[in-house]
Amino acid sequence: MLEEEYEKSRRVLPLHLRRAPAPERPFSYEIRSAQRTDMADVREIYNYYVTNSVVTLDEKKWSHAKWVDKFDHLHKLGLPFLVAVSPTGQILGYGLVSPWTGGSGYRYTVENSIYLGQAATGKGLGRGLLEALIAACEELGIREMVAVISDKGAEASVALHEKLGFVEVGRMGRVGFKFGRWLGTIYLQKHLHPKKKRRSLFGR
Repeated sequence: MLEEEYEKSRRVLPLHLRRAPAPERPFSYEIRSAQRTDMADVREIYNYYVTNSVVTLDEKKWSHAKWVDKFDHLHKLGLPFLVAVSPTGQILGYGLVSPWTGGSGYRYTVENSIYLGQAATGKGLGRGLLEALIAACEELGIREMVAVISDKGAEASVALHEKLGFVEVGRMGRVGFKFGRWLGTIYLQKHLHPKKKRRSLFGR
């Protein structure tokens, strides 16, 4: 008997006797403060966007040492740096805020950044991280949060910020160049509701 004839002659179990496929595990995560040991995973998430998208205008991958320096700097300033972790301990994405320019007069304003691992996109994680960042900043007494988003390829990010109360306040055209094309930036801003008065410059 030929192999294909054998396959055709094999008995097929009726539907009610077939083993049901294992149900897909629901997507779940925990958001916690980032640790130094998370920076290797944060680097991998960010570098994917450096090499494959215009969501960031960085053209060179960040090293692990550069991310550790970034973590130490934000930690010293007392600013939130959060990671989303799966039940198995995998880093699914991260969110952080940085000072909005270097002047002390801007101490009540921050800029947010959120990046997700490819397996975690489209599942509500970006919203969870942004909501957590907003809440953490309000607890610190921060009054304004700004997002600077590429005007190409980041439509989902713009929509997310607008759903959470960010308002477009301006645009700049052709200020960036990556992958052989000119790119602009969109500025969005959200007024926060601080829980307390911020007494000093970024916790110092």
